Amino acid sequence: MDTSQDPQDPATPPRTPEDVQGDFRSGRLFARLWRGYLHRHVGGMALAFGLMVIEGSTLGALSWMLEPLFDRVFVGGDGGLVLWVGLGIFGLFLVRAGTSIANRTILTSISLKSSTAMQADLLEHMLALDGQFFQDNAPGALIERVQGDTLAVQNVWQVIITGAGRDLVTLISLFAVAISVAPNWTMFAVIGVPLLIAPTVVAQRYVRRKTRQMRAQSGDRATRLDEIFHGIVAVKLNRMEGYQLSRFRQIVNRIVTAQVKTATIKATIPAMIDVITGLGFFLVLMVGGREIIAGERTVGEFMSFFTAMALAFQPLRRLGAISGTWQTAAASLERLYRLFDLPPRIVSPARPLPRRNPASTEIVMRDVQFAYGGQPVLRGLNLTARAGEVTALVGPSGAGKSTVFGLLTRLIEPQSGQITLGGTAIEQMELGALRDLFSVVTQDAPLFDETLRENILLGHTVDEARLEAVLHAAHVADFLPALPQGLDSPAGPRGSNLSGGQRQRVAIARALLRNAPILLLDEATSALDTKSEQAVQAALEHLSAGRTTLVIAHRLATVRNAHKILVMDKGRVVEEGTHDALLAQGGLYAGLYRLQFASDS
Repeated sequence: MDTSQDPQDPATPPRTPEDVQGDFRSGRLFARLWRGYLHRHVGGMALAFGLMVIEGSTLGALSWMLEPLFDRVFVGGDGGLVLWVGLGIFGLFLVRAGTSIANRTILTSISLKSSTAMQADLLEHMLALDGQFFQDNAPGALIERVQGDTLAVQNVWQVIITGAGRDLVTLISLFAVAISVAPNWTMFAVIGVPLLIAPTVVAQRYVRRKTRQMRAQSGDRATRLDEIFHGIVAVKLNRMEGYQLSRFRQIVNRIVTAQVKTATIKATIPAMIDVITGLGFFLVLMVGGREIIAGERTVGEFMSFFTAMALAFQPLRRLGAISGTWQTAAASLERLYRLFDLPPRIVSPARPLPRRNPASTEIVMRDVQFAYGGQPVLRGLNLTARAGEVTALVGPSGAGKSTVFGLLTRLIEPQSGQITLGGTAIEQMELGALRDLFSVVTQDAPLFDETLRENILLGHTVDEARLEAVLHAAHVADFLPALPQGLDSPAGPRGSNLSGGQRQRVAIARALLRNAPILLLDEATSALDTKSEQAVQAALEHLSAGRTTLVIAHRLATVRNAHKILVMDKGRVVEEGTHDALLAQGGLYAGLYRLQFASDS
């Protein structure tokens, strides 16, 4: 049984595959697929279907033409028909070739456009989900959802339309010819078909279950690779190459085992069709051979029937394989629609307040409670950050300082309590409008694998004069001459082409361009050397001027000049005041300061 868990609301217990099977029947899955994506291309699909009907009919016409070819030309000696029959057969193959090229081109276009639209829609939906979702789900697994699962269903409609259009019509036309020649022979040819029903149902369920397991394991594989490549320095320094390779091999070996088993079962149905077809041919030869020898049937009739049944062999096998193809796609569709059905928990109110700059940016938190996974983080937190002032949050690790930033920007939601901005509860504000009020600079300063210019502008357009002023204010201009292409130099994956101090200054330049009234600084200088820290600190002072600023800092020397320092411990504010006043109290802040001073000296 597949016990892998898909991304879902942490408050909802994990669902079993049986639950999923009840929610996502094949008909329901295809209906959603049709409403969501296929109906947009109904014209192209109808054209492709029509072309496939023509293509499929050509084989029936070919087998029908063989009867006069044998009886009237080869046996009857009518040489005048040779040219016309030959031209007719050649024309059939020309029509078949033309329609084949056209319908495959149309269906490939529909397939790629639909899967691309699904990828974009899925990413759009995931970007709307709250921060908790991304904490609960590894990036590699989410990449596999967007990429792997959508590609798995990419060709399903092409296969189904091909089966319904070309192969089904081919079978109908061929069986029509066979029945018109000899109904009794046709009955013997298909006598074993009912034996396929039960094995097909069993095989479908097995393929769907195994495919679901493989998709989950593919997510594990992507996650493992993501962690290896992003942690390559730690892997090499700790000599973990063998360990990581072993973990990776375990995952891919499980995938291979499941793939082999699935391929075996998927091949079983076409193989059983081969056996049933062979039995049918045997019975037809036994019955038909006697009738031809007795003169009751002609050689032309037999060749027409035999050709029709022989040509029906491949379409029948392809139709038999469609069930396995659909079950493979259905397993991915289940995963995709479970994710699509996961609603964002943090959203804008139904009737948000009008978007406007608040009269005041004072931040107040009253009796805020927050727990993660049942573990309390904030226990009745109360704090006030006055507008236009610098308020520092300090305290031991785990005190809940970073959680405050997540709550202010509504990346997470408190279990109880109230957070106001300028006297307005933040949950009454439109989500985008709320986040537009904040600029955030964090310790890791995440950059994208784009140019420095793109990393600073983030899709916005500004005039060169303003950009130049920002580059100087953030001290980015100090290191640009040393880069090969200046501002258009690539930052590298996660900003790997830049030093820590350079990445921080790029992040500060972003915040300056954003020009938001509230600034959140999370350990912005803690990982820098002295020279880089001085440059970054100067940029931060320029950035925070006139803004409501909250600073998280472990290095207490960096917040000595804050207007107010809030000391947090175990999810509460236990002390507050200026640097000198807190030292004079001789409490937790004074103890932390003495400890740092002793360790720095």
